[in-house]
Amino acid sequence: MEKKPLIVLAGPTAVGKTELSLKLAGRMGGEIISADSMQVYRYLDIGSAKIRKEEMRKIPHHLIDVLDPEEEFNVTVFQRMAKECMEGIYQRGHIPIVTGGTGFYIQALLYDIDFAPEEEDTGIRQSLEALAREKGAHYLHTLLEQADPESAREIHENNIKRVIRALEFYRHRGFPISLHNRQQREKESPYLSCYFVLNDDRDRLYERINERVDRMLEAGLLDEVKGLRERGCCRDMVSMQGLGYKELLSFFEGELSLEEAVELIKRDSRHFAKRQLTWFRREKDVIWIDRQVFGGDDGRILSFMTEKMLQKGIFYDGQFK
Repeated sequence: MEKKPLIVLAGPTAVGKTELSLKLAGRMGGEIISADSMQVYRYLDIGSAKIRKEEMRKIPHHLIDVLDPEEEFNVTVFQRMAKECMEGIYQRGHIPIVTGGTGFYIQALLYDIDFAPEEEDTGIRQSLEALAREKGAHYLHTLLEQADPESAREIHENNIKRVIRALEFYRHRGFPISLHNRQQREKESPYLSCYFVLNDDRDRLYERINERVDRMLEAGLLDEVKGLRERGCCRDMVSMQGLGYKELLSFFEGELSLEEAVELIKRDSRHFAKRQLTWFRREKDVIWIDRQVFGGDDGRILSFMTEKMLQKGIFYDGQFK
């Protein structure tokens, strides 16, 4: 069976993926699928650095503004929704361009990873949730370190839902979810793909992150989080786990000063970028794009990407091939 084409443009936060993806989609006749865990939510606009309608240049965008903040979003939901989007894109004779910084989501889609949707053991999950409430996130993460050190290194202790899923898998199956995921990663991709990762000089990247946080605050991030809080959104929700949201919720609840919250957003955003790059370096068949090498010139970067796609056998002449 002939493989269908798939372009991935990934990279750390604030590196400039959005602008480059627009130029690439314009050149390729592509449609963009967002691989971002926050942009999927309505009303989370400023803090998620969501592209506005008027900035899309009439290029179709998918998985943006499709869920309410109260709804759950995870890798299996992303995988299912992205596949549905891709079917429509292929039917229209276009190429899907998956763009974002959530490496786990990209991996799940690119390699069609099986997340073993067997019957859930709600008893195990409920006991772990109770343990998290009673003893806290750090204690739960310590249990994961003992059961599955590899997953513990990958999952931040504050991501309680993922920690619980990993522990639940281990207790139900008797072996680590990291082993299952590693076996899945060895699968060959069912797509004819080019997986690009955009990067920049570290100091420049960190500078861009700090500047972006300042711009978000100037654009009204504080009012955005206040409105979400008044809506009933709280830190237990998946949607409120995003950078900028949970810290400002802490400010509104009197746990942090505004200055402390802003500095925390900047620091954690820099740490997040570092973790993203660590993830992408582990992925196979990645084509790295260093902005410094191209003098920051998107035109030169696009020519490089086009050349790599041609080498892979991905062409575009009005219909995908």
